[in-house]
Amino acid sequence: MRAKDRAGWWRGRGLTLAGQVFVVQLLVLVVVIAVGSALAVWEVRRQQDDATRQRVIGIAVSIAQSPATVDAVHTPDPEVLLQPMTERVRRRTGVDFIVVMAPDRTRYTHTDVSLIGKPFSGNIARALNGETFTETYTGSLGPSIRSVTPVEENGRVIALVSAGVTRSRIGDQVTAQLPLILAAAGAGLLLAVLGALALRRRLLRQTHGLAPAELRTLYEHHDAVLHSIHEGLVVFDRDAQEAAVVNDEARRLLELPPGPVRREDLPVSLRRADTVEVRDEMHVTAERVLLVNQDVVTWSGRQMGTVLTIRDHTELRGIMGELDSARGMAESLRAQAHEAANRLHAVITMVELGHVGEAVEFATTELRLSQALIDRLTEAVHEPALAALLLGKVDQAIERGVELTVAQDTALDSSAPLSAQEMITLVGNLVDNALDAVSHDADAWVEVTVRAAESELYVRVADSGPGMSQAVFADAMARGYSTKSDHHGLGLALVWRLVARHDGELRAERTPESAVVVRIPR
Repeated sequence: MRAKDRAGWWRGRGLTLAGQVFVVQLLVLVVVIAVGSALAVWEVRRQQDDATRQRVIGIAVSIAQSPATVDAVHTPDPEVLLQPMTERVRRRTGVDFIVVMAPDRTRYTHTDVSLIGKPFSGNIARALNGETFTETYTGSLGPSIRSVTPVEENGRVIALVSAGVTRSRIGDQVTAQLPLILAAAGAGLLLAVLGALALRRRLLRQTHGLAPAELRTLYEHHDAVLHSIHEGLVVFDRDAQEAAVVNDEARRLLELPPGPVRREDLPVSLRRADTVEVRDEMHVTAERVLLVNQDVVTWSGRQMGTVLTIRDHTELRGIMGELDSARGMAESLRAQAHEAANRLHAVITMVELGHVGEAVEFATTELRLSQALIDRLTEAVHEPALAALLLGKVDQAIERGVELTVAQDTALDSSAPLSAQEMITLVGNLVDNALDAVSHDADAWVEVTVRAAESELYVRVADSGPGMSQAVFADAMARGYSTKSDHHGLGLALVWRLVARHDGELRAERTPESAVVVRIPR
């Protein structure tokens, strides 16, 4: 199932993570904006109350301190002068009532003229003591915010002035500001919804439309699979130098330490595989032969990163090496059988023709040459497996038209510190590489030198070919490299792995002749 189809299948099973975040966020935003709007209305109401208190105090004090008010109070009929004056002030200032009263509460003025001469309802005790104050009181016009202040003459309270605004008028003032508050709340809600939609879209893209339960299931399966598969897995995000995922098998195969893994922590040959696809490429470390594949992961046309898979082919390559050795030995035996058959036919023919003496001499000479080579190798090389390998390689080289010789200074008492199998791998791969390099050349030759001293094991395989540059040689040691399309190019890499395991040295020479030299401390 493709990734996009799978995402669609998940979406059909419930509300996505992005959808759930959107719904929760929208609910929270609606609650916050509603509470904020209510607080805004409350704050406007509080500000209106404070402003009203300041306004009614100012009006009442202005009237109380006016000389006209003091003069009118001393007249026989104060309401005649005070009522027109207070009504003009009331209409101009927009308050609901202005009451001038005697200290005994008798009203001189009122908005409702029917209440003039009747007692004032409200608290006046503080004003009688010379204090100006405000209060919220339900009077003849209903609940109101009113102020009361004394009218004084020579330190004596001769009258009182009260100015007030009803709660209904204050409510109308607050209501007039509600459209602005509601518009601000609506704009805030709209912006919040747009922001929530943008966040939902981003989450949909990042979570591929999965629900929380599905994300949890995917993570659990992902974690279980990563730890259970027997292939190494290293995942790098796009343009990231630190791996996003490294499973246990990858750490084991690449010998990576715990903690974050960067490109620089990988073997040198794997650092080059950045954003390219790799198919069944052989890489050799000091301990293992690895088969590496890499794929570039894309989603909706965008590159997401790379997935590197690693399989251990060490045992398989070991078996294939043994098979190659057996195949080489079989080829040598076949070549020897073919050559021996030719010589036997020659001897039989000479006997049939009556040249018995010549037949005996021919057979004796061939036997002497063959025995001389065998005697020389067995005397110089005390490792039977290596001696047999060299004898086989000589015949194999003759069949391929290459002259293979064993240097005169070859002397091996023991293959230590290498085992017989490791010695066969070392010398056999070097000789095979040399034969492959010169098999198509005229007058081709290969020379093998194997020496064992007290301090080191020395192996040198020289040939008549052009040799390899240091860069090509380093590449061939790091991973599978070959100049032939039908070879995996693991010979030199396997030799390097073996030499590195024994803390030895492997180098290429091009003067005075092409050669590969191995030195292993004993």
